[in-house]
Amino acid sequence: MTSMQRVLTALSHKEADRVPLFLLLSLYGARELQMSVKNYFSSHENIIRAQIAMLKKYGADCIYGFTYAAIEIEALGGEVIYVEEGPPNSGEPVIKKNGDIEKLEFPKVRETPCLLKALKAIEALKAFAGGETPIIGVVMSPFSAPVMQMGFEKYIELIYENRPLFDILMKKNSDFCVEWANAQLEAGASAICYFDPVSSPTIIDRGLFLETGFRVAKGAISKIKGAAAAHLASGRILPIIDDVAASGAAVIGASSLEDMKLVKEKCRGKISVLGNLNGIQMCGWDARRAETEVRKIIDSAACGGGLIISDNHGEIPWQVSEDVLLAISQAVREWGRYPQN
Repeated sequence: MTSMQRVLTALSHKEADRVPLFLLLSLYGARELQMSVKNYFSSHENIIRAQIAMLKKYGADCIYGFTYAAIEIEALGGEVIYVEEGPPNSGEPVIKKNGDIEKLEFPKVRETPCLLKALKAIEALKAFAGGETPIIGVVMSPFSAPVMQMGFEKYIELIYENRPLFDILMKKNSDFCVEWANAQLEAGASAICYFDPVSSPTIIDRGLFLETGFRVAKGAISKIKGAAAAHLASGRILPIIDDVAASGAAVIGASSLEDMKLVKEKCRGKISVLGNLNGIQMCGWDARRAETEVRKIIDSAACGGGLIISDNHGEIPWQVSEDVLLAISQAVREWGRYPQN
């Protein structure tokens, strides 16, 4: 089977030749090319070269079109802070007071240099993959993006204290999110990862989620012209699995804090599961530990399809060794074959 066939079979809740593996390698490309993170993301050619090299080296079942979350702040004219051996972060909030929300204007995706750079990378990677390997695009959810746009504390205050202004921000964010997602799909992405950590019960309770993040997700995902995977960036998902499925997402990212057997039982037949290797702990693993952790997930959740093995956060840390990634890939091939005993 090709990677695309393997993934589509898993998403149909059927058993392929083996469990698919997504190694979500974004800034890790800088390590692959032995250059600084800032220099790496300065050119779409670097991203293309690294993604192709890492696909060949580790043999995963996807190409990751993600650059960095703060690219959406950069598109608004905001600051991006680069660090060594870590993901770029957003700097000073672009929304400094509530009054800035009504003035906030998003640029056109195809007229924004930083976004065009990412689209060019996806276009080239699509040409390379030729339909045999899925390419994953990424957007920040309209509900979670304000953490970068205005800061967490001010955003939580907005949710509780000024719902009309919150709705205005959600409308603006949703319009941009949909345009950005669809531009990636048009460029060649096979699906969109909808990063939405604020919706996790780790951060807000389910009742508030249903009033806010769920409503926003359902509206945005319905306008994305391709499959969407809801990823809560290592946040817990068990209490809201049915809600996320109802939002229109085809896949949900599982936290390493949760029992994959319980997650799979609740997801079975409704939504596929992505996860849930602990990316932080992975930094200290050796090859044997990597194999053990992969086998745990396979034993808990592989039967019947509907599983893609991946890390639980959506980005492999720089500090994870190449030997561990190779061991994860080998373990999936050895122990993830169907049928499972």
